[in-house]
Amino acid sequence: MQEFDHIQSLWDTHKVEVKISSDEMLSQVKKDVGGIRTRSVLNIAGMILSFLAIAALWLFFDFNSWTTHAGLTITITVIAVYTFILYRGHRLIAQNDFTAHPKEFLASLKSYQLDRFKLYNRLYWIYAVALSIGIILYFFEMLSYYSPLMQCAAIILTFAWMLFCSTLVRKTAMKREKERISLLIEKFERISSQFKENS
Repeated sequence: MQEFDHIQSLWDTHKVEVKISSDEMLSQVKKDVGGIRTRSVLNIAGMILSFLAIAALWLFFDFNSWTTHAGLTITITVIAVYTFILYRGHRLIAQNDFTAHPKEFLASLKSYQLDRFKLYNRLYWIYAVALSIGIILYFFEMLSYYSPLMQCAAIILTFAWMLFCSTLVRKTAMKREKERISLLIEKFERISSQFKENS
C-alpha cells in the first residue's frame, strides 16, 4: 500500500512539458477569444429579447392595477441595467485586437474576468432581488384571474425556477466561465513569453 502511495505521489508531482508551437497556441487563443466574444454577444441578445418581450407585453395588454405597471417597470429597468453591464463587459474583450496590442488585450481580459466575477456574485443578487420584486408586483393582478390552485402552482414554479437559476445554474456557469477565462489568460501569457524569447 505504501508503494502505491509513493507511486501516486510521484505521478502527482511529475509534470510533463508539452511543447506546442506559437502558431498552434495562437490559433487556440483566437478560437477561445472568439468563443468568449460569441457567448457574450448571445447573452446580450438574450437580454435584449427579454426586454423587448416584456415591453411588448406592457404595450399590447391593458393592465388595470398600478402594481402590474410598477412590476413591469422594475423588471424592464433591471433588465436594461443588466444588459448595459453585459455590454460594458463585452466591450472590454471586443475592442482590442490581441495580435496588435497584446499587453492591452491581456489587461482587458483580466478586467473582464473581474467584471464577470462581480456580475455573478454581488450584481447577480441585486438583479435577482429586483426581478423578484417586479414579478411579485406583476403577480398581484395577473394571478387574480386564476383559481387558487393555479395561483399556488404559478408562484411555486416561478420561484422554484428562480431558485434553480440562482443556485445550480449560476454556480455551474460561474465555474465554467472562470476556468475558460483563466485558461485563456494562461495561454495568452505563455504566447507573450514565447514571443519575448524568440525576439
